[in-house]
Amino acid sequence: MDHQYGRLLLVGGTHGNERTAPWILQCRKAQPALLASPLPTTTCIGNPEAYGANRRYMDRDLNRCFTEALLRDRSCTVREVIRARELVDTYGPSGKDPHGLVLDMHTTTAAMGSSVVTVGERPADLALAALVHQAVGMPVYLFRINEDHPEECGFLVRRWPCGLVLEVGPVAQGIVDMRTVRKTVACLEGVLAVLGDCLTGKAKLPETMVVHRHLGSLDWPRDGNGRQIACLHPDRPRWDWTALCPGDPLFLMETGETVTYRGEEPVWPVFCNEASYEEKGIALALTRRDTMTPPADGLEVLLGLLRS
Repeated sequence: MDHQYGRLLLVGGTHGNERTAPWILQCRKAQPALLASPLPTTTCIGNPEAYGANRRYMDRDLNRCFTEALLRDRSCTVREVIRARELVDTYGPSGKDPHGLVLDMHTTTAAMGSSVVTVGERPADLALAALVHQAVGMPVYLFRINEDHPEECGFLVRRWPCGLVLEVGPVAQGIVDMRTVRKTVACLEGVLAVLGDCLTGKAKLPETMVVHRHLGSLDWPRDGNGRQIACLHPDRPRWDWTALCPGDPLFLMETGETVTYRGEEPVWPVFCNEASYEEKGIALALTRRDTMTPPADGLEVLLGLLRS
């Protein structure tokens, strides 16, 4: 199907117990003037079965099911893999109803505020993230693709030519909290305004932008049976997006002992105490704060997608 402009896919409920984005999409359907988009826009619930059950997922994390190997394996009966294939077959760039851009909306239990996540460093993603960072001020988290562990790289946004993840928190799982709804709506309005500027030729990349590059993650200290025996140290007034330096308090053990950070350089933690990461063995993710020049060719690719 031909369109004057590229098409935008808004996804909420990739994780079924993150209720904010599905609520916004529900409100947008009831209030057509809400979140007016400069592009033809489609909305969908990423994992409707998990959303109906108010669970993160049914069989497997949907946001790890978009690997090429899983999508090709038509014999796989994991419900989330089947759903990932449905989404790509329907809305992917070669699907029945193709879209070039995707925004995947999430919430977190971590006190991270509002942020933009790029999965990998594709030029179009970086250009859009830079424009959003410039316009709205949200921090940018560059999640590194670990090619040695492809099973952990099956993120939804990677199956579209350009895609960003929006993360807003803190909010508990399984509820609709209007403060979080309003923060998410503000983020979406900012992204849509940036896309509008791109279409009208007003968008100009900043000379530089501050990013937080993913380095890895830390698990909780555990005993021989795998039991968690520490929590994040209470002496740090804020964890997310603030520097953790060598020698700073990191964990408070059940014995009352303080474990300090033993790295060689400062790092900036994110997703600290994220409830859903307990099953992944992650207490917090570590990033390095860098200043980078947004790729000029990324803006050209983005504009091409928007005008295709």
